[in-house]
Amino acid sequence: MPEASEVARFYDQLAADYHRVYADWDASMARQGRALDTVIRAELEVQGGASVLDCSCGIGTQAIGLGLCGHRVTGTDISASAVSRAVREAAQRGVPLPAAAADMRRLPFPDGRFDVVVSADNSLPHLLTAHDVRTALTEMRRVLRGGGLLVVSTRPYDEIRRARPASTPPQLAASPHGRSVSFQLWDWHPDGERYDLEHFQLVPDGGDWSVRVRRATYWALTQGQLTRFAVEAGFTDVTWRTPECSGFFQPVLTARVG
Repeated sequence: MPEASEVARFYDQLAADYHRVYADWDASMARQGRALDTVIRAELEVQGGASVLDCSCGIGTQAIGLGLCGHRVTGTDISASAVSRAVREAAQRGVPLPAAAADMRRLPFPDGRFDVVVSADNSLPHLLTAHDVRTALTEMRRVLRGGGLLVVSTRPYDEIRRARPASTPPQLAASPHGRSVSFQLWDWHPDGERYDLEHFQLVPDGGDWSVRVRRATYWALTQGQLTRFAVEAGFTDVTWRTPECSGFFQPVLTARVG
């Protein structure tokens, strides 16, 4: 589908610089991994670690973090460049991470393969129609075992849709040549639910700045919308956890396979 190639292009372009959205990527990786590990262990009885599919693994932020917590993680992502980097970064940290490029709407695994499926850091809202969101969630359910756990995080879109911001605050990250700056500009569609995003990065470059811009479109799914789609895909026990409750930086949805 055309939107799939656009999302892949966005993350292919961003893959080499993705760590720059974090002030300290390794610290963020560890912190997010511990928070998701706590959510998983609160919901599942796992001996040692669970078999986890991170179906939007990007460059490995959550996948590596969960691997460091003892889980057996497999990664997929629509961006081949991001997947390649995730595998390299995991190997450098001693974390096994089998991974492949794949669309979350067509996961290349047999039924009932995993204990947990994770899609974190606002990945699902790249899908712009109810049909595509339901298709992705149905695929996630298919590859979960009976009693398995879905873990999804998104931006706090209930608040965001009320405010309809035009930008995000700048984020600073250290680099060997100085600090880099990342921020986003948002252009809302007339429906008030979808928005076009321009992701800017200013990177030190020999005493000057290199400006890099990538573009994508998101659907600002409310918690009610995403809950309904999860139920329609066959999940039960849908629960939302706030960042204060979970320790994760975004609201987290969990749901079970009956």
